[in-house]
Amino acid sequence: MFDTVLVANRGEIALRVIRTLRRLGVRSVAVFSDADADAPHVREADVAVRLGPADRSDSSAAETYLRTDRILAAARRTGAQAVHPGYGFLAENPGFARACADAGLVFIGPPPGAVELMGDKINAKEAVRAAGVPVVPGSQATAPTDEQLVAAADEIGYPVLLKPSAGGGGKGMRLVRDRADLPTEIAAARRVARTAFGDDTLLLERWVDRPRHIEVQVLADAHGTTVHLGERECSLQRRHQKVIEEAPSVLLNAETRAAMGAAAVRAAESCGYTGAGTVEFIVPGIDPDAPASTSASEGVRDFFFMEMNTRLQVEHPVTELAVAVGADSARLDLVEWQVRVAAGERLSFTQSDVSFQGHAIEARICAEDPERDFLPTGGRILTLDEPRGEGIRVDSGVAAGTVVTSSYDPMLAKVIAYGPDRPTALRRLRAALADTRILGVTTNTGFLRRLLAHPEVAAGRLDTGLVERTAQEQPALLTAPYSPANATTPNATAPDAPSAAEAPSPAHLLYFAAALARHLELTPAADPGGWTDPFSLPSGWRLGGTPAWTTHRLRTPGQDPVAVSIRSITAGNVADATDNSAGTTREVELRLGGGPAHRARATLAGDRLHLTVDGLRTTFSLATDATPGLAAGPVTWLGIEGDAWPLHAYDPVVESAAGAGAHHGALTAPMPGTVTVVKTTAGETVRKGQPLLVLEAMKMEHVIAAPHDGVVTELRATAGATVAMEDLLVVVAPVEDAAAEDAGAEPVAAPAEPAEVRS
Repeated sequence: MFDTVLVANRGEIALRVIRTLRRLGVRSVAVFSDADADAPHVREADVAVRLGPADRSDSSAAETYLRTDRILAAARRTGAQAVHPGYGFLAENPGFARACADAGLVFIGPPPGAVELMGDKINAKEAVRAAGVPVVPGSQATAPTDEQLVAAADEIGYPVLLKPSAGGGGKGMRLVRDRADLPTEIAAARRVARTAFGDDTLLLERWVDRPRHIEVQVLADAHGTTVHLGERECSLQRRHQKVIEEAPSVLLNAETRAAMGAAAVRAAESCGYTGAGTVEFIVPGIDPDAPASTSASEGVRDFFFMEMNTRLQVEHPVTELAVAVGADSARLDLVEWQVRVAAGERLSFTQSDVSFQGHAIEARICAEDPERDFLPTGGRILTLDEPRGEGIRVDSGVAAGTVVTSSYDPMLAKVIAYGPDRPTALRRLRAALADTRILGVTTNTGFLRRLLAHPEVAAGRLDTGLVERTAQEQPALLTAPYSPANATTPNATAPDAPSAAEAPSPAHLLYFAAALARHLELTPAADPGGWTDPFSLPSGWRLGGTPAWTTHRLRTPGQDPVAVSIRSITAGNVADATDNSAGTTREVELRLGGGPAHRARATLAGDRLHLTVDGLRTTFSLATDATPGLAAGPVTWLGIEGDAWPLHAYDPVVESAAGAGAHHGALTAPMPGTVTVVKTTAGETVRKGQPLLVLEAMKMEHVIAAPHDGVVTELRATAGATVAMEDLLVVVAPVEDAAAEDAGAEPVAAPAEPAEVRS
């Protein structure tokens, strides 16, 4: 066994590996960029080494986690004997594996030749085909030209899937249904592949409609033993990125499970594989419109080899929880076995010892906004409360105070639930996601919870297009009930009308909670003697009349501002008004806009706000971002059932002044990221929908297009530049405005527009 192992990664996987090393008594070495200097994996390791240029701060992956020379130097400096690559970054780079060997270090993974062969999807298909593994029909040239790809598509038939030969993770994959679109999609896929992997070689495969993505975990030692550890269902995806994984798959019968497992073992053996790896298959799904008799539950179903990932997978925890080994039903630690195999040990079990016991499901929590087409987000995590309970496991790489940037992958954590059966695991995972509190950064946590409640998901009728199909056809199934997007304007009523009989919507409750939280902040602290100036309280008390309304104006990104008015019910005199505390409100009336009044009370207990409106109590998580320099002042974050929203104070005077200086057609960054391509120049005449530039963040490429016909009057974006959310990128003045400017007229003032995004 090794004495010291360097973990060449970051985030949750680095932390995951470090904890196993500690349990094994192995000294761990972390590496970090300046952005990760205080990250959990750095704090957890026995020793940590900074990566990056010595003369400046540069936290980009290219200057840190992708620098083989700096990682090897860190290993030499700390006396490491082996390197664990985690996943992503250099994990599937054969050059890095060879460099480790050349430096006298053990690469905790397969041999470089296996990494190279399976990393080339074209040659990998040929290798496994020769081993008797079924493959998807597709292009067979080693490096097909554009013309060969078009010819292969004509031979196979549409739809087809374009994939980079190098790399993985869904990056650069393009589904093409129309022959006329293929040349454009080939060019786009080559560009992404060249940028991401340094290799623009593409392959083309037949697209299987309603496909299920099912993969098999394999484990092999260097002494000739290879076993499979059953399958994982990874069909719930968005833009080819997995979001939910589970083991076992409800689709497979015993015959198909055995056949796929045997095929995975043959695929691993065909390249001399050692360590932990995953063989991914496409399995045709069940047509919901087909007669029941055509969906046979007996016999071996069709399945096709897709690719092999020569590393540990993000979703490995579901295998660790659901697979039992031996008579005592022991669970495996796959990281431990990676280390043991790399140290030369034999597997201590055989295929006959492996079985499924129970069911496990994993959800990936990512920094992205489901309400804005899953655009990447960022910011400082103000509150982090991870779920606990029976059958719940959390693999996380962040902590309260972590700053999430666009430099790295958007995944923050994984929540995994285990149960004796699938319905139990589903219930536990949904409850765990509801108990997950992340404030300060918008995430997909609530979306994942609602996805797990989808009738098709609950029934196990999955396919890789289900998530996006539901988002288009049944968006209400995935929409957060408390979202400000659902806050319809209530009908106007008289200010002193009786309280409303109809209960407010969940979205209205969110605004009420934000207003009352800000209302509580207006209550001054008592002096040392316990006295509070009654005229400094937000009671609205006035002599000889009903209390006055206090109005809080709020806005959330992408929504129109709203006004919530509050007035006290019981403050009939100065003494009543003084009977207040900073942690609770007396009973008040509140109303949204000109809508009906509701009776309410709010109590603040730590970071929880208990709101009671018309007798219904709802509890929100509460945090305030008081970072200096925020233009609109402190931001109130409220969370509930896994969702969270920032609510900003809205000053109509300030907003009006800012809007007056903005040009019509000003396109701002819809997310933090890097400008990879600029396709226009200042002064160019453009057409509506014409691509102007490409913005990339967290494995996602977005095209910023012209919102209308016009002239590019201002271009601030440059290729390679990093931009923050809402930074001004380009201004496209409408034709008539451009003509007016040329004539010396003042441009028409209007609020800046969000960029049109096409992914």
